[in-house]
Formats: sequence, C-alpha cells, structure tokens
Amino acid sequence: MESLEISISSALMDIEAEMHRLNLWADQPLPVEAFTSEQPFCIDTMDFPQWLQFVFLPRMHDLLESSSPLPDTCQIAPMAEMYFAEMRLDCQELLKLLNRIDELLSAPR
Repeated sequence: MESLEISISSALMDIEAEMHRLNLWADQPLPVEAFTSEQPFCIDTMDFPQWLQFVFLPRMHDLLESSSPLPDTCQIAPMAEMYFAEMRLDCQELLKLLNRIDELLSAPR
C-alpha cells in the first residue's frame, strides 16, 4: 500500500475504534432491506452510525484491499456534524477522524 492508502486504512480503523468507544457500533447486522435505499447515506433506511458501519467502512476497506481507485472527493464530516449536533455525545474525536478521511480523499493526487 502507498502512503495515502496506509493513512486512510489507519483512519478507518480509528473510526471503528471510536464508534465502539461511543457505543455506536451495532452487534447485529441490518436487515437486507436497509441496503436497498437510493438516498444519500441511506438516510431513509439507516441512521448515520449504521451507514458508517455497514456501508462506508466496508466499501472503503474493499477499495483498499482490491487496489481499486478511491473516491476523488468525500464530504462525510458535514453529514456527521448535522447528525450529532443535537446529541449529548462526546463525539469530537469521531468528527475529527471523519474530517481526516474527507481531507485525505479530497486532497489533490
């Protein structure tokens, strides 16, 4: 893996660890119907942490493992900020990590 891929992989692992720390990690898989959404972030079938766990993280790991092209841009942090805005949850570290993913994927290559 190149440096960018290593940085992204590390950030993805940190996101998962932080989600566990915040008790945002689901122990049970989602029903198949939850994945049929055509909306951004599957907003009509999942909450944001579920989308991170079941869609974004696996997709990014798959891209890295297969050496497939990575997205040219990423804007996950703004959605996370909106989702967590009214929660009483110390999620600043998670937001920082999601910002890091946005920066890594959106930086010129």
